[in-house]
This record gives sequence, C-alpha cells and structure tokens, in this order.
Amino acid sequence: MPMIGKFPLRRTLRYLKEGKVHFKERVRVFTITYNTFGEKCQGARDFVFYNLQQLQYNNPKVQMQTLTNLTPSPYIQCFLDGCEEVLIDIDNFSQSEIVERLNKVLGKSELILAAEEFARRQLVNPAHFGRRFGRKCICQVDGQVTCPGEVALPKEMRGKYRDMKAGCLKAGKGRIQIGLPDVDDEQDAALQTSV
Repeated sequence: MPMIGKFPLRRTLRYLKEGKVHFKERVRVFTITYNTFGEKCQGARDFVFYNLQQLQYNNPKVQMQTLTNLTPSPYIQCFLDGCEEVLIDIDNFSQSEIVERLNKVLGKSELILAAEEFARRQLVNPAHFGRRFGRKCICQVDGQVTCPGEVALPKEMRGKYRDMKAGCLKAGKGRIQIGLPDVDDEQDAALQTSV
C-alpha cells in the first residue's frame, strides 16, 4: 500500500489494531455530529480524523455515521438494542477525553477483553482436543489412526502380533531382555517325562 495522502499511517494494520474502544455487544449504530469549523469542535474533528478508523476496525458489526455542520455543539449519539438511545456531549472535549468517555460509557472493560482474547485463542488453536474443544479425540483429525475402541487396529499395527510373528518376544527400550535357549524336541520330551 503506498504511503500517499494526509497521515497515511492511519491506514496501516498496526495503527488500526491499537484502538482502545471496543463497544459492548448491545451497540448497533454510532453517530458523531460535529462542525468543520470553530474551536469547540476541534476535539471532535481530531477524533474523527485519528480514531474513527480504529473504532470501525475494532467494531465491524456497528454502523458508523458522521454528520457535519448540523448543530452548533458536537455530540455522539448511539443506538442500542431494544430501541435505547445514548447521547454523549463532547463540546470542548479533547480527542483523548472523547476516547476515555466513550470507553467508560459504552466500551468493554479490560477484564472482559482479556477473557474474550483468552477464549478466542483457546478455540482457534487446532492442536487442542478434549471435552472443551471442537474435537473430543485426536482420532477425529484427518490423517490420524482411528480409536481402537471404535475400529479394531489391523494386526500388523499391534506390537504383540508383530513380535510373535518374528518368533520371539522383544523387550522395548530400557527393559531387560531375557534370552531363552532353544530346546530340542528330545530334550523337551525328556523334561516332560521327568516331571
């Protein structure tokens, strides 16, 4: 993306993610009314110029609208679920004061944001499986061997069958291997008669 225009850093992903205001789920429409002239509206103009894109990025399900030169004093109007309406006066407020007030009145708390981020990370990771996640067992992942409780494993994949086929029981790593001497049929018969 070319860095052309007035303050092009506003359009970078890093800048958009740094927005501090995350609206509650009840907020549906956000409207800011301000004038393009005058000292009373300078904070509102700066808010629209620097922070409105961040607000749109962090709240994609909220409809944003700016109205200019309609009233002598700037204000923010939000429409919530259930036909509720919230009016916030921003006359003679600076850009940072508007952000703080919005976050206090309609924003989610830091604790809620941290809990949502933790839950999102837990659900997104495809390596997790168990009762709390999308997959209950690793066998539900494509390319994995099915559970032996549901479908019996082929005999070639069972260790006991493989070792018996080789002719002797083999011990795994770290175990003591006992070597049994080969016994002839005559010696075997002699041992059985003596007992």
